[in-house]
Amino acid sequence: MRIARFSIDGNVAFGAVEGSSPDELVLDIIKGIPFADFELSGTKVPLSKVRLLPPVLPNKVVAFGRNYAEHAKELGNEVPEAPFAFFKPSTSVIGPGDEIAYPSFSQDLHHEAELAVVIGRMCREVPRERVKDVILGYTCANDVTARDVQKREKQWARAKGFDTSCPLGPWVETDLDPSDLTIQCTVNGQQRQLGRTSEMIHPIEDLIVNISEAMTLLPGDVILTGTPAGVGPLGVGDEVAVTIEGIGTLTNKVIKRG
Repeated sequence: MRIARFSIDGNVAFGAVEGSSPDELVLDIIKGIPFADFELSGTKVPLSKVRLLPPVLPNKVVAFGRNYAEHAKELGNEVPEAPFAFFKPSTSVIGPGDEIAYPSFSQDLHHEAELAVVIGRMCREVPRERVKDVILGYTCANDVTARDVQKREKQWARAKGFDTSCPLGPWVETDLDPSDLTIQCTVNGQQRQLGRTSEMIHPIEDLIVNISEAMTLLPGDVILTGTPAGVGPLGVGDEVAVTIEGIGTLTNKVIKRG
């Protein structure tokens, strides 16, 4: 099931995305929230009549860096022996079609296409064999990074946590095997990144085990799983799109920060 979060006539709701042709997609409005038992209302609205929002509002976004060997290599970094985590705040999250504001303190903004895992239930110290039980589904993410700031400041809070630095969407796909999916990023229609989730150094199970050893994960929390090689610059006016096999495409435009 594809679960979207959207607004219509000033109201916010979740809906199940139905249909295959982009021009014929509709939302069957969900009674309740997708993190508990819910029913479909049978009330359907065309996707073209709503505004898609970030598919979840996470309490926290836990991101794992250098989880693809070729990406680590292209930036001159060693591959970490254990998963390497950092945070992006909830205020960094935007949805499909929202604008990425180029931070005033950077001159080298980069895209990073990633598979995002959405947590479906509160959990802590999750054993590897139960990881699938705590996952609601998967969505597309762009770990937008102020690369010059990342290099200069060493700590990544500003470089990766600024407002609008975490586009998510367009929806959460709950029925998906994430082990070998194509990840692609284009800028103004030109391909920049192309990789597969099977190239991850540490698979999703290991990432969830690693972070849940340290902290409680809440429904709606998001885990970013790393980016394949090919990261590169974004400029004001660029349109960046992240496409993941079996999920869809997340598109955002870069604007000058006002």
